[in-house]
Amino acid sequence: MAIHYQRENRIFTLHTEHTTYQMKVDDFGFLLHLYYGSSISGDMDYLLTYYDRGFSGNPSDAGNDKTYSMDVLPQEYPVQGVGDYRNNALIIHNADDSDCCDLRYVSHEIKEGKYELPGLPAVYAPVEEAQTLEILLEDAVSGVRVKLLYGVLAREDIITRSAVITNCGKEEIVVEKAASSCLDFLTGDYDLLSFYGRHTMERNLQRAEIAHGSYVIGSRRGASSHQYNPAVILAEKGTTEEAGGCYGMLFVYSGNFLFQAEKDQYDQTRVIMGLHDEQFHYPLAKDESLIVPETILCYTDNGFSALSAKYHRCIREHICRGRYGRQSRPVLLNSWEAAYFDFSGETIVELAKGAAELGIDMVVMDDGWFGDRDDDDRGLGDWYVNEKKLGCTLRELIQKVNDAGVKFGIWIEPEMVSENSNLYRAHPDWAMQIPGRGPVRGRNQLMLDFSRKDVRELIFNQICAVLDQGNIEYVKWDMNRSIAEVYSAVNHPGKVTYDYVLGVYDFLEKLTQRYPDILIEGCSGGGGRFDAGMLYYTPQIWCSDNTDAVDRLRIQYGTSFFYPISAVGSHVSAVPNHQTGRCTSLHTRGVVAMAGTFGYELSTGKLTEEEKEEIKEQIRQYKRYSELIQNGSYYRLSNPFQDACAAWLFVAEDKKTALLNVVLLENHGNMTITYIKLNGLAADALYEDVETGKCYYGSALMRGGLPMPAEKKEYPAYQMEFRMVE
Repeated sequence: MAIHYQRENRIFTLHTEHTTYQMKVDDFGFLLHLYYGSSISGDMDYLLTYYDRGFSGNPSDAGNDKTYSMDVLPQEYPVQGVGDYRNNALIIHNADDSDCCDLRYVSHEIKEGKYELPGLPAVYAPVEEAQTLEILLEDAVSGVRVKLLYGVLAREDIITRSAVITNCGKEEIVVEKAASSCLDFLTGDYDLLSFYGRHTMERNLQRAEIAHGSYVIGSRRGASSHQYNPAVILAEKGTTEEAGGCYGMLFVYSGNFLFQAEKDQYDQTRVIMGLHDEQFHYPLAKDESLIVPETILCYTDNGFSALSAKYHRCIREHICRGRYGRQSRPVLLNSWEAAYFDFSGETIVELAKGAAELGIDMVVMDDGWFGDRDDDDRGLGDWYVNEKKLGCTLRELIQKVNDAGVKFGIWIEPEMVSENSNLYRAHPDWAMQIPGRGPVRGRNQLMLDFSRKDVRELIFNQICAVLDQGNIEYVKWDMNRSIAEVYSAVNHPGKVTYDYVLGVYDFLEKLTQRYPDILIEGCSGGGGRFDAGMLYYTPQIWCSDNTDAVDRLRIQYGTSFFYPISAVGSHVSAVPNHQTGRCTSLHTRGVVAMAGTFGYELSTGKLTEEEKEEIKEQIRQYKRYSELIQNGSYYRLSNPFQDACAAWLFVAEDKKTALLNVVLLENHGNMTITYIKLNGLAADALYEDVETGKCYYGSALMRGGLPMPAEKKEYPAYQMEFRMVE
């Protein structure tokens, strides 16, 4: 049993293979957090201390006992209104205009299997591989009930947390803030690793000390955003890739989120992950509930590499669904950087023929195939094929592409509408805009109100009518702006941001159920919605609109801390690069793109014969390594933000094969030698460099490393395959 309850002292203990999580119901019915970390035995309630804390308030239950204060005690689900002045997980606005919710323990239940969250993505597992703990808390005055959900995947060292808030009172309440997880630490000094960025430069690693005060990141943009990813690591001082304690928190949600870290007056640390409280005022009538998206928690004392490996496995095995959850993906050629809006059906067919010659598996027709769409100022929302532009029906085009020997994919952006469109002219109230005010546009477009079922159904039917026209095997789902005007013609404004995301999930769930064999790639101006929530429906996400190989090294580095390589959309594009103007070799671009699902963004007709031969070899090499790349263990061997190189390694589960990848970032006169130390090999095994035939012991490669050539090149790249000598 992974979950234990000691009735005599009311202590809950959650055990995974290497960690323990413990909490206690105290004499007043408060649910107190005791411990989370490496596996332990025994009860940790001896850690709780009680002193008079001056201006820290005392609940009425404590009477004249000034030593008991919620402002000091570690809690599982802290709320506003009980004398705790730190960041809280829940704020309830009651019918009497008070902001208070005093939650006390009522009951609990331990179940086999992992809980589900209706309408929301969540970790899943076979019933025999997981357990669920439900703890019911209640505010006796208002009737608000909160069910705390804990999912335990013991073998994976994964604990998930969610909360279901139900109004069991007689009057309407408003949820002003709701988190799914809180961790309270009585001791310790921690660093926080977060991932910030912008469009075309997402998920840059930032490491900062958690000092006194509150550190906050989040998104108010309607999507998880380019600016901050809903994933953080709380690390002990000195933690490295290979050693040290670190906690991960990954929010399984694609909309507005809020993460708060606070070191309080007594040097205690509290971290909270949940829904953003701005633009959120969620009314609940009697018997209505709000489900808070879950947080995936994980701890290891073996450093960042070990933490990443656990999240990679969790996402591959317990978030991504369908046939492409672990299956190697087709190598594809996207038409966007090859032609942008300027294409015809013949353009796509020629790309297909060129792709077939190179060994590429699929051609994707990007933006511009529908409605009156020849630029980004029109046509969104009119999801019918522009046969005049294509010069044929979509079915005929797909057949021509298939006859050329490659698969066919297509781009869509269902959540958007152009003002210059038939849909907008017929239904202007379907767009999210505030009456009486001029619209806020992004990429010359508005957002459809996906919190409305009627809007979703019409767009869904249009998209299905397109997908039913032929053998479409891939869909790129894009979203190219943020929500600015939080308004709905039919929905409560405080519910819009949350219900919008649930509407997107509803649409995607129906789409994946109707087309289970179509590979869907998520996208939001590249990596603006790169999160575990989207990966539940789309097993890969376009990592960034920036395809520059050097920038991608940093983008993909930050992405790798939580997300597996199999989820990372990464392509070779033409040079000079369209985003940066930088020129890198085709070989370097190929090595970088192989740290992802692999594909191309270029015109095959502009390639030289030499480039064609090199691309053929790249594709052969990628397919040879694809299983190792997609499902092997991934190790970061350098930090491209600090080091003179970017290096990473794939190691097979049985440790018999490894693929080393290196890109040198600096070149100077009389250049120093860069040594790369490998990781994850069998220390006592002998490994052969497949290209040179040289043999090295695993311990030597991991402790001494390999010297890289000092070549007079800009951004040279190397790939080295090592095989265990039997």
